[in-house]
Amino acid sequence: MYNYKLTIQYDGTDYFGWQIQKNKITVQQKIIEAIEVILKEKVNLIGSGRTDAGVHALGQTANFRYPDEFDTNKFVYSLNSLLPNDIAIKKIERVTENFHARYDAKERKYIYLFSHTKSPFYLRYSYLYPPIRNIDIKLLNELSATFLGKKDFTSFCRAKSTVKNKICEVTEINWFRRSDFTIFTISADRFLHGMVRALAGTILKTALNDKNAESLQKILDEKDRKSAGEALPAKGLFLYKVRY
Repeated sequence: MYNYKLTIQYDGTDYFGWQIQKNKITVQQKIIEAIEVILKEKVNLIGSGRTDAGVHALGQTANFRYPDEFDTNKFVYSLNSLLPNDIAIKKIERVTENFHARYDAKERKYIYLFSHTKSPFYLRYSYLYPPIRNIDIKLLNELSATFLGKKDFTSFCRAKSTVKNKICEVTEINWFRRSDFTIFTISADRFLHGMVRALAGTILKTALNDKNAESLQKILDEKDRKSAGEALPAKGLFLYKVRY
């Protein structure tokens, strides 16, 4: 059995996230349908993780197994010709038979993009939030350091989540500015449903209300989603890359 790893980019605007859902259009569904047209066989496409409705990806990864070997370059071309314009396969490569896109991932990195000024070219891929340009980046980074390390992120997970283990290890979290944008980046071994957008929104709210890192620690300790701030819109969030 041969195992193939895909590196995928997509504009999540018109999809109900990555994972297949009944009666909803998802990215995983579109890719599986295209693969099965080419191979004329059912496949199990395993993603590195779910992205929510409206969230984009610059470096999503997935794998599937197939009994025969094929030319990966030709396969990429054929697959992209069948996929809609908002989904692209950047690379397909042979990997070891036991490789698993989700369970073998060591770190996932997300970026969230804020735009300072209105532009029709930023609309789908960033959150227009002009007040952010007046917030001290140093303050945002000082507040964000609260979340470094292995923590229980129950307060930043959707309340209806059925996941029992809410502990994640955040290895990097930063804010910086580039031209018309402020960019939030975060890396961790795993992420909970809605975690990145809730974290970024809560850090911003804390900075705007002149509160300190102790207030963020208190939110963590309370383990209650109602304690944290509102989640930011999905359109500014990108799964940047997955490290194995």
